[in-house]
Amino acid sequence: MRGPPAVDSRTRTGGPRSAVGPEGMGLSDVERDRADAPAEPGYVAPAFDLHGGRCPSGPEEMPARCTPLLAGSGRTRDTGRAALDVLRAEPRNGPGRIAAVGHGTGGAVALEPGRDGAGLRAIGTVNAVTTGRPGKASRIRCPVWAGVGSEDPVMPSAQQAAFTAEMQAAGVDWRLVVYGGALHAFHHSPAGHAAVPGVGHHPLHAQRAWRDIVGLLSECVPVTP
Repeated sequence: MRGPPAVDSRTRTGGPRSAVGPEGMGLSDVERDRADAPAEPGYVAPAFDLHGGRCPSGPEEMPARCTPLLAGSGRTRDTGRAALDVLRAEPRNGPGRIAAVGHGTGGAVALEPGRDGAGLRAIGTVNAVTTGRPGKASRIRCPVWAGVGSEDPVMPSAQQAAFTAEMQAAGVDWRLVVYGGALHAFHHSPAGHAAVPGVGHHPLHAQRAWRDIVGLLSECVPVTP
């Protein structure tokens, strides 16, 4: 697996880090741009890989590749661990100043290191209110922010309720933002979407979700002058 690091020239040694998880389609140009965005204020932000350096050919192939990844928490967890290992090895790494942010499948991956007890400062997910192994959420020691569209057929209200129940039972500092009228992958540029029922871009909510993620990072892993 390969994931390009995004580093701004202003990034200081010992600064904060953010691992960025892509959607199920993998590392498209949209995903690389997402990694570049947090690099601008001074984060090192690699976008981790899901498919071994390639992208599924279309929405028909994506479930065939993502379902096995998400079916068992072991592989999901190992993917998250590998991304964190790369992030920690970066020479400008600030020990203990790492957050994980993911979208869709990448958001599910971002949650698993937290459930495995990784020392993260924050976890942010969009369209990834996925539940984990019973009792493992109690190992999450950082705030968790989740954003989801109210009309998302992949993450319907029952799934949202299961996710929040898991976080609440574990005593996690959690927040869930439901963006009214938004479909699945509402944050993704329409240029990267095939026409799929239940999937659609919502430009206003996409901007709002990004501001919420930036707020999470500013609160939990601030960039110091």
